Amino acid sequence: MDRSLRRKIRHERIRKVIFGTPERLRLNVYRSLKHIYAQIIDDTKGHTLVSASTVEPEIYEQIKDLTKTEKAKVVGKILAERAIAKGITKVVFDRGGYKYHGRVRALAEGAREGGLQF
Repeated sequence: MDRSLRRKIRHERIRKVIFGTPERLRLNVYRSLKHIYAQIIDDTKGHTLVSASTVEPEIYEQIKDLTKTEKAKVVGKILAERAIAKGITKVVFDRGGYKYHGRVRALAEGAREGGLQF
C-alpha cells in the first residue's frame, strides 16, 4: 500500500467522526508537495465559507522567500483573519489524514494565533 492510499484511509476514518456543523465548522487541510490549502466548510450545506492557500497571488507575494512550514503558518493566520471577518470563531480541525506535524501543525498554530478556537 502506498503512502497516499494510507493517508486516504486515515482521512476516511477521521471523517466518520468529524462533521462541520453551523456552530463548529470544519477546518480542512490539504497539503501538496509545494503548496498548502485550507478551507472552512459547513458540512450541513456542503459549502466552503472561507479558504486560503499558498497559490493565491496576494498570499504568494508575501511568502515567496519563506520555508514551506513558515508559509503554512502564514496561511493559517490569513485564514483565521478571513474567518473572523465573517463571524467564524470556533472550528473543528480536520487534518486530512496527515500527521499533526510540520506544515499541518504550523497551519493549525497560525490559525490559533489568528484567533480561531479548536
